[in-house]
Amino acid sequence: MLHTTKVALRARHEADVPVLQTELYDDVVTRSRADSRPWQPIAPGAAESPYAVAAPSEDAACFSVTTLPSGELAGEALLWGIDTHNRTAHLGISLRPAFRGRGLAREVVTLLCHYGFTVRGLHRLQVDTLAENLPMIATATRLGFTLEGTLRRSAWSYGAHRDEVVLGLLAEEWTAPGDVLSGPARPDR
Repeated sequence: MLHTTKVALRARHEADVPVLQTELYDDVVTRSRADSRPWQPIAPGAAESPYAVAAPSEDAACFSVTTLPSGELAGEALLWGIDTHNRTAHLGISLRPAFRGRGLAREVVTLLCHYGFTVRGLHRLQVDTLAENLPMIATATRLGFTLEGTLRRSAWSYGAHRDEVVLGLLAEEWTAPGDVLSGPARPDR
């Protein structure tokens, strides 16, 4: 498990799936803005659910986000499009509505960077998000990501073409904060 003093990234548990499905996937507007694939109705517990517990893969690392010390499920985080030859990956997060606006996104992105650079030995991490997603852009830039470009009207999102931005961070630009820890999350830290 990877954690800071506020949040932990852990493997997805079966009990996480219905909560993530209901609060993140079934919110059509938010999901449509967070994923480049079109929203489709998926029954709870279906193997096609993006939150279904799956075996580890080389091209993605999916985590559940929990708060500390309570262990309450706060959302999901992932590295996707992991390219082991070029040592690159994309990162993404989605927090449940009740956990947004609490400063947890910074902690989650920090842990994903730590995982990508320190654990996986990647060279570059990238954030691809809608240009209107100002909270994610602010979080990424505060952590050292560089705004590399705007892809004009490249994303079809809930009824309109929208601009996307690309932000990148190289391993040599990453400064890991001292509060990233590995191993069991202990409330006394």
